[in-house]
Formats: sequence, structure tokens, C-alpha cells
Amino acid sequence: MEDTPLYQQIAAHIRQQILDGALRPGDRLPSLRQMTRQWNCNTGTVQRAYQELARQGLVTSRPGQGTRVAGSAGTGSRPADTPIRRARLVNQAEAFLLEALAGGYNPEEVIDALHQAADRWRSIEPPEPAAEPDRLRFTGSHDPALARLTAGFTEAHPQISIELRFAGSLSGLMALAEGRADLAGCHLWDAETDSYNEPFIRRILPGRPVTLLTLAHRRLGLIVPPGNPRGLTGLADLTRPGLTFINRQPGSGTRVWLEAQLQRLGISPASIRGYGAETATHTEVARAVAAGQADAGLGLEAAALAYGLDFIFLTRERYDLVLLRETAERLPASAFLEWLSGAEPRQWIRQLGGYDLSESGTVYHIN
Repeated sequence: MEDTPLYQQIAAHIRQQILDGALRPGDRLPSLRQMTRQWNCNTGTVQRAYQELARQGLVTSRPGQGTRVAGSAGTGSRPADTPIRRARLVNQAEAFLLEALAGGYNPEEVIDALHQAADRWRSIEPPEPAAEPDRLRFTGSHDPALARLTAGFTEAHPQISIELRFAGSLSGLMALAEGRADLAGCHLWDAETDSYNEPFIRRILPGRPVTLLTLAHRRLGLIVPPGNPRGLTGLADLTRPGLTFINRQPGSGTRVWLEAQLQRLGISPASIRGYGAETATHTEVARAVAAGQADAGLGLEAAALAYGLDFIFLTRERYDLVLLRETAERLPASAFLEWLSGAEPRQWIRQLGGYDLSESGTVYHIN
């Protein structure tokens, strides 16, 4: 602090009082005369400190009313309180980060853990947001890379926001068809044509011009504890006595593929213990296996790698982002699709592991 200008020290002191709750919305700050005595400085220094706090949105000044903490009670003004709420959140985040660093984790691990935790909440049926010109509403299948990609895009394009809601591939296409989403994530395998997504899009959005962008091909298989203690090799092993399985929800692309394979193998779902235990994301499958709640689950290799688990490869699937053509051709969707085709998003996906990027960024059109 010795090298920090005094006005910044004063501003930091008051800001900390606001974060700690010692100063609450509507409270009046000390007068300039009081502050000059307390800090042994001139009024210009205090004025500059108050101006800095006002610039940050933490205080407001009005003639005859002095300087007060923003978001005064009774005004009903939520936006005025937003800088304080955000500052408090950053303060809490920094405390959590320091605790995690002291525990031996690095910042990248902490950020990945927060993304995984947020994915779980995005799958808990939040209200679907209304359409807005500068917002993209995503509904569809979970992918571990999406949170990182959308965060990177909105950082590069701060005027655009993306709302993520993980509800499964079929739910995503239905939301698209009904105008409840602008963008869907889909990896639905069609047994009759041995292809992904297009047959389902033609059934759910018949005759409507649709654009698809391939995010990546993903490695799907059984997620098992380190060392694969049960010695599993494939889906047929899931019927073993005493083995507990963790499943994905109906309508997810993973569940659609699994049920088609079980039918082909002549395996009844009723013979698999835990088949009715359902989760909404690949991350939750990996978490259940890591916690010892299940011996195996069907999910992405990227999720297994994130939890340090073993993985038994079963198939390679295509994950597409799906939009109506009219949406894809105008902002903000066109900006997002263009950004996804760049090198940086591909590098982020590659770092997760378990993805084939040979066709990433490829665009298809239907109808």
C-alpha cells in the first residue's frame, strides 16, 4: 500500500467496508472535512477517492444529500446495486480461489471445477428466457466444452450474451421448433440410416431451412473407476450381479444411442441395476462414478479425464449446433458461428481431450 496513491487507499478502504456490510446501501459516507482529519490529507484527495468510487458505481453524490452508498433502500432500483453485488461476488470468488490454491489446486483446475458445477445447475429446468436481439438462447445436449466456449465468445463480444440450458438433444430440437430456443445442441444417432441428427431434424422441423455447425466428434464409452476394477469391456457387462450403473435422462442423445444398442444386443434395461438412476450431464455421470455411487456410466471421455477416471471407448459421435437458417444468417448467431470456426475455440476443445476436431466448423444445410 505504501506505493499506492492515497486517494486509492481511501477508496479501497471504503470499498472494503461496503463489501463487508459495514456500509450498506443508502448509508451516508463521512463528510469531506471528517475524512481529511481521519486521513490527514486535503479535501481534493478525498474528493478524488469519492469520484473513483462513483466511477465504479459504488456511491452516488447529490447536492444537499452528500455521498451515499449506491442502491439506497426504498428506491426499488436493482441496477444501482449491481456493482456492489458483483464486487461482493468477486470478493467471495477470490476467497474461494485462495482457499483452493492453498489446497494445492491451480487456477485452471478451479475454473474447470466451476464450469462443471455450473453445468449441473444449467440442467435444472430454469425458466426459458424470452428472445432478445443481443442474446442467444441455447437448449440441448450437454457438452463439457460449451461453458468454456460461450464464456470465451462473450468475452470477445461483450455486447452478446448466451444462455445455456442443458435438457437433452430431443428437448433442444423441440425448443427450436417451438421458438423457445435460438440454438440447439444435438447428437442423435439414427439406427435406420446409421447417421447423426439429420433424420431427427427432418422429422421435428419438416420443410424448415436449418443450418448445422459441427462442433466436434466426441468419444463416447463407459466411464469406470481408475484401474477398471470390475474388468468391464462393453455394454454386455452391465448386467453383472452387483454392478451399479448410472444413466442419462430420456431424450438425451446418449440415452437414445444406449437403448438402440441394448435392443441390438438383446439386453433388457430391467436387467441393469441402476438403469433408472438418471443424470442430466456427462459431468454428473463422472461425478457419480468418482464418488463410488456407481460402478459405471455411459459418458464422454472428456468427462472421465476431468475426474481422473478410466474410459472404455465404444463409439464416436457427431455433435452439431443446430439453428434455423434465418437465425444463423443474422446477428448474434452469425458472429458466434464465425467465432467458433477460429483457432482459439478448437484449442480449448482440444485441451479437454476425447474430441476429434477434423470436421469442427463444418457447416451443413437442410432444406
